[in-house]
Amino acid sequence: MAHQAPVKPTLPQNDDAGQQAARKAQIAASQAEYQWTDAVPALEGVPVVKTLPKAEDPTLEWWLKLVRIVLELAKNQVEVEADLIEQKLSSLDPALLAADRLVIGAIEKDVVGLELKLAINPLGKHSLVEEAKEAVELVSAEVAIADLKNHATKLQGIIEMRGATKEALGKQDRSLENYRGLFKSIACPEIAYTFQDDLEFANLRVAGPNSVLIEAVDAVPARCAVTAEQYAAVVPGDTLEAAVAQGRLFQCDFDDLKIIEPGEWEGVDKYLTCPVALFAVPPGASSLVPVAINCDPSDPASPVMTPSLSDEKQWGWEMAKLVVQVADGNYHELFAHLARTHLVIEAIAVATHRHLSDQHPVWALLVRHYEGTMFINEAAATSLITKGGPIDHIFAGTIASSQQAAVEARLTFDFTDGMLPNDLARRGVDANSALANYPYRDDGLLVWSAIESWVRDYLAVYYDADSDVTGDTELSAWAAAIAGHGQLKGFTAPQTIEDLVQICTMTIFTGSAQHASVNFPQKAIMEFAPAVTGALWQQAPDTQDGATKSEWIEMMPPQALALEQLKVLFLLGSLYYRPLGTYLSPNFPYPQWFRDERIVGEGGPLDRFQQSLEEVEAQIVQRNAERRRPYTFLLPSLIPSSTNI
Repeated sequence: MAHQAPVKPTLPQNDDAGQQAARKAQIAASQAEYQWTDAVPALEGVPVVKTLPKAEDPTLEWWLKLVRIVLELAKNQVEVEADLIEQKLSSLDPALLAADRLVIGAIEKDVVGLELKLAINPLGKHSLVEEAKEAVELVSAEVAIADLKNHATKLQGIIEMRGATKEALGKQDRSLENYRGLFKSIACPEIAYTFQDDLEFANLRVAGPNSVLIEAVDAVPARCAVTAEQYAAVVPGDTLEAAVAQGRLFQCDFDDLKIIEPGEWEGVDKYLTCPVALFAVPPGASSLVPVAINCDPSDPASPVMTPSLSDEKQWGWEMAKLVVQVADGNYHELFAHLARTHLVIEAIAVATHRHLSDQHPVWALLVRHYEGTMFINEAAATSLITKGGPIDHIFAGTIASSQQAAVEARLTFDFTDGMLPNDLARRGVDANSALANYPYRDDGLLVWSAIESWVRDYLAVYYDADSDVTGDTELSAWAAAIAGHGQLKGFTAPQTIEDLVQICTMTIFTGSAQHASVNFPQKAIMEFAPAVTGALWQQAPDTQDGATKSEWIEMMPPQALALEQLKVLFLLGSLYYRPLGTYLSPNFPYPQWFRDERIVGEGGPLDRFQQSLEEVEAQIVQRNAERRRPYTFLLPSLIPSSTNI
């Protein structure tokens, strides 16, 4: 694969015979390297790359960031184990921890030295590119990557659950204090102290890990048939009839989870239902409040529960919210995250390498937005969503049914309907809806617009008329492959420049901003298991009356799995590599990607895009100053350019 974009990208129909022959030869070579398969065992039926090409391996910079994060996890693991020894719960030999600390210290020293040599800051921007070039004399990139991989392996050995640690954690009572106690050298997230707040619960629907499910309803849903009396008791001064008529009633319906069959962990049953949760915007207000939950609409006897602080009903309501949060965790991880960002982008990426020449302007525009995706997807398929992996442990389903849920979510996703403006309109939650406070929507539309303007400006350099699009044979083959081999529903061949603008905008947004919106809440919110987790460990309540706090806590995961969840989601939600608007070569020392002066010249399309992102950043910062909870997941500076973790 080319290490930089061409100086002057061209359309195939504008090349002479010799240039066209060279393009075809390069595409043929790329097709030999990037081959389709839909037979990956963990994701059978989903088209992905058959064998990972060498060019898809992560950079030195990425590995450095990864090892830095795993170092933090190793430190926390050692401190958790030391605390268990101190409490006389663990039989672990303290000498092992002393040895671990020595390994951690040596690796950290090496990492710090490498960071200084490369002058890379935490957001992935180089302080001085020229200094990075000089660093080639100090560090061989290949040797450094090998060293970092070795460090990662050693650290993985430290953070893996030892039998003595697992046994010791099993002796601890399940309590919020003990769940918080799993955070030693890693800061306990704020959600650990606020997740029981009903307004926090409602806010997670519009600013949490899964902000893509909330939808307006035009009638009281049969699956959560709240009564007028129940509604009036929850939303004083309002009526259910008025809320429906004025478009102020919303739901999250988790019926799609019915494909998942609950499994077990070490002989202990796990549980999952498909709840419906209702929310409303009170008259004159802008934010959601929770109204009602039906924990299991498939059971005719399952009651509609409503918020309550009474001694008799309080803990039943907390149980109902946990049922929703478990469903939300499954929908987030399998549907919104894995299927509809990672796997969608891989199909487009494989087709791009197979059908667009490296002289093509669309290839040059999109390929940096695929960086790391195939590598991380292969890692997920072989370690994350496999038997004995974190999804199998932490989430409710048998691994086979969890895999099938992700496959179905990917193959039923509609590319055109999924475009942010279209998706918001379909769910009845666009800017004209009664839901005024929707940070994911509002910040997402700013980023979408900035990307859309960049794509339009970029493509205008190479496409003069719609006939240039329809006459582009490589582009036609690319679109046909995505819809055909790639099995991406709703992806149609562009007929106009504007069609191509929307396709490229959606591709870039999905691989960058949409992924950021579902990935980084894993650390900020989902790493604390009582707030959001993957399984219930007791059956969903069949009554709101008479439950206790201890019964609520018994629905949460064992401490060992809470620690596993912390480690996996802290890792996935911590790695920020090359923010949106950054276009660098993947090859050390990472020169600028674009070389066409019409794109990179002062005041040109790339300059305007980067300026636009700075303006979006400032606007979101201003919004966050006025929000009840700041929403940071779509700050452009915190949006990686690609799905690389």
